[in-house]
Amino acid sequence: MYFFDPMYFIIIAPGLLLSLWASFKTKTTFSKYSKTPSQNNLTGAEAAREMLYQSGITGVTIERVKGSLTDHYDPRSTTLRLSESVYSERSLAAIGVACHEAGHALQHASGYAALGIRSALVPAANFGSSFSYIIIMIGMFMRSPGLMQLGCLLFGMAVLFSIITLPVEWNASSRAKVAMVEAGIITKQERKAAGKVLNAAFLTYLAAAVTSILTLLYYLLRSGLLGGGDD
Repeated sequence: MYFFDPMYFIIIAPGLLLSLWASFKTKTTFSKYSKTPSQNNLTGAEAAREMLYQSGITGVTIERVKGSLTDHYDPRSTTLRLSESVYSERSLAAIGVACHEAGHALQHASGYAALGIRSALVPAANFGSSFSYIIIMIGMFMRSPGLMQLGCLLFGMAVLFSIITLPVEWNASSRAKVAMVEAGIITKQERKAAGKVLNAAFLTYLAAAVTSILTLLYYLLRSGLLGGGDD
């Protein structure tokens, strides 16, 4: 039975382990540097605003949003939303996260192609992630390779989104690491600590991409597209 398929756990296990480690690494790194104040004593919101100003970016609204590490940039409304643990905190962790999100605003302003592709994929990725499992499960119960393959196609949209997210997030962090110092938000000595926060956060995106790819691989095997379907 699929619910107790050893192959599932064998294929998915590396992704799950990577996800657990990435989550642990991100939380511990953020916690460590959330206790380290910046020398310039800026809050996350102030740091993001200064980075945008020094980069010549105008028209971006900065808002506080509920939750922990729920920070994101919305290109549709040019709004940068910072979580409560980032918006008003004066730590290197808060500044790193805030400037990373400001990095997405810089991408948007410069017409960074990968950001545009990711934004365009959002509807398809949301639809695929919501309905692909249902179709795949129905296909499994009905032993219908066609339905399973349709589900795999839909899930592939979510996988593609997770893959294109990697260069987008890495580039935003790279921009932030440079801009934070050039704008005088942090010192060159503080850049390494802020960079560790951004690198740890990137691991969560990497883990999500790996897990989604492995999950798709499993379903492709089960659907018969890779020669692993039921006889």
